[in-house]
Amino acid sequence: MPIAEFKRRASEEKSVEVCYVDVGWEPSICFGLPVAETRIAQPRQMTTMAAGRIFDIQRFSIHDGPGIRTTVFLKGCPLRCVWCGNPESISPEPLLSYLPDKCIACGACVPVCPRRALTAGTAGRVRVDRSLCNNCGACVSECAPKSLEIVGREATVSEVMEIVLRDRDYYRASGGGMTLSGGEPLFQPDFAAALLQAAKDQGLHCCVESSGYALWGALRGLMPLVDLWLFDLKETNDRLHEQYVGKPSEPVISNLRQLHDAGAKVLIRCPMIPQYNARTEHLDGIVSLVRSMPRIEGVELLPYYDLWRAKLNRFGLTSPLPESVKPPDRTAVESWQEYLRSRGVRVIG
Repeated sequence: MPIAEFKRRASEEKSVEVCYVDVGWEPSICFGLPVAETRIAQPRQMTTMAAGRIFDIQRFSIHDGPGIRTTVFLKGCPLRCVWCGNPESISPEPLLSYLPDKCIACGACVPVCPRRALTAGTAGRVRVDRSLCNNCGACVSECAPKSLEIVGREATVSEVMEIVLRDRDYYRASGGGMTLSGGEPLFQPDFAAALLQAAKDQGLHCCVESSGYALWGALRGLMPLVDLWLFDLKETNDRLHEQYVGKPSEPVISNLRQLHDAGAKVLIRCPMIPQYNARTEHLDGIVSLVRSMPRIEGVELLPYYDLWRAKLNRFGLTSPLPESVKPPDRTAVESWQEYLRSRGVRVIG
């Protein structure tokens, strides 16, 4: 849903808090994107939204829940994780992707840019002035080799489900289904609810991958439609959570406990970032949480990877995470897993 539409609904429907971003530009914060002062909606019961904003649909996914799945990536996120693997998902608005290696130096895109953000550079290849570009996408239709593309688009529930249902036979054979990810699916709660309802109407198993940073009502409203929550736990120390993620951990932990107490099926997934949260104190925090919630399905550790760095140039973004932070080796990951297992935590993977 466009930001303008969120604002319109916020003014017309005073009884419903509508999620939107309305802040200034702060390039010193994560990825040069604005810090989101967000209010996450409590979705209206069985609401249907004609469309929402997505940035990818990944078929044959095997890491986002059981079986073979299709993962739908929704755009927009209220957090600013310094290690974010999908920085293009943070802003709810579309972003211009530019892959110089695919540019054939035809120059067709240059004259159509209304803001003159494109110029011919080295060997005729285009250069993008991100300070002028407003991601309008006028250049994309002129780019035959697809060096220039817009990432993030409006999609209706029926358009998304048409793709999701192509692999229904694989879901049945493997116990798979549809997963909503992001970004943060709860950033578009009505759209998420409509997608999940459409999937459940087709008998699909549904997962939601979420940071848990939302009003409890947003999660509670989706509970009847979600078979498994993939709950991303970034950091167990509140001060460090705010430092690394940009928001306090209290709403996250509170929502995790409420999901557990309400009987939801929850798998905790913990990104492990060397020099940041990959430390004994954080592991101890995970142990303490799990011991207090005995019905949690288990804990999956997600080792840091740095393939996302290629996206920074592609989207004209910056990152506060030093390049000295490298993926952990297998020995380190296994030691973290064993640390949790030895303390009674069921480790997945």
